[in-house]
Amino acid sequence: MTTSVYIAKSIYGGDGIGRLSDGRVVFVPGAFAGEHVKAEIVEEKRRFVRARLVEVEDASPDRTGYSDPPVPGMVYSNLSCAGECAAKSSQLAEALERARIALPPGGVRRSPVAGGGEEESLGYRNKATYRFAKSADGWKLGYVREPGHEIVDVERDPLAVAAINDRLGEIRRSVFALLTRGAGGVRRAVEGKAAVTVRWTRRSGVQWWLGDAPQGLVMKEEAMGRVFDVPADGFWQVNPAVGDALVKSVAAAFAREPAERLVDLYCGVGVLGISCVCAAGRNGAVRLSGVESGRRAAEFARRNAAFHGVEASFAAEETAKALSRLGDVRGATVITDPPRGGMEPKTVRWLAQSGAERIFCVSCDPATLVRDLKGLDAAYAVESVDWFNMFPRTARFETLAVLRRRG
Repeated sequence: MTTSVYIAKSIYGGDGIGRLSDGRVVFVPGAFAGEHVKAEIVEEKRRFVRARLVEVEDASPDRTGYSDPPVPGMVYSNLSCAGECAAKSSQLAEALERARIALPPGGVRRSPVAGGGEEESLGYRNKATYRFAKSADGWKLGYVREPGHEIVDVERDPLAVAAINDRLGEIRRSVFALLTRGAGGVRRAVEGKAAVTVRWTRRSGVQWWLGDAPQGLVMKEEAMGRVFDVPADGFWQVNPAVGDALVKSVAAAFAREPAERLVDLYCGVGVLGISCVCAAGRNGAVRLSGVESGRRAAEFARRNAAFHGVEASFAAEETAKALSRLGDVRGATVITDPPRGGMEPKTVRWLAQSGAERIFCVSCDPATLVRDLKGLDAAYAVESVDWFNMFPRTARFETLAVLRRRG
């Protein structure tokens, strides 16, 4: 069944949504806010339906094309950068308002990146993991398209930095050679790894590996003009320019009002906490402690602190289990940068009762951010909310919410 639909807004994830004549919500991937479209219903539920975009009858002024995304996940490939940013700002503001979290006077703000613009909405990823599998047409290497798990072959990645694309042809040939030549046992072992990871930094160049990362490989990343050692499988933001802007924002917020105690939860290799201390120019006057569940990442946090002359202690432990050992944090500043799933409930409860003066909440998922802020709302007021277009052309973005203790 095909029907005409007015798309009221674009929701997190990239789908356009509207309503059918019977009141049910309809989700239409590839349709954007303000458009009238024809859509074919492909799945029906009691309260909502999913539909396939058939035709755009009245296009948004921000629409730039009608083609399928060049790789999976590029839900905004046919929308202007301005249209994408408007959609993301609206999604974050609506999520906060729906949870009845009071917004600061400035509302939700997009954080600009020096030199950023439409041209930087592609070619920004410094790391990519490509899956490979055999098909009727031979071996393919690229991204997985859900829900069918089909691999979209990628000869040139529009999201990856130029340095990765310059090497991608060579890497593909090497992987395919390992999969098709030599002893059967070797070929089967390579096939079992199922993926190749390619990573680039300005100082380390392009490195790539099959399956798990080599234990001895260290990448040298940069933030705020400082070098940080990161294990090859360690976390670092995939967009260097926007990642640097996020670190600068956190560090600047701390430097404007430095505290004697700084606690960095989910600290990774220590970039946020160390950068805060360096930006404040108060090494020795700030007691920095961090918690990170990955033992290897915690080791690199200690290594990076020592390299930058920052006195710090980093514990390798799950955050929720380490809270009792952090001691009295009244008056402290706390940074929390959890994985996409957000903070554990125990950690949120601890923070709400901690007496910390300020909390810097960094998040890559608005749903879990809102959930965590809701748990802190009785004790903390939201002072500012800035979002960063860390992943242009895709549905995702990064957010920094600064909270201050009430009363």
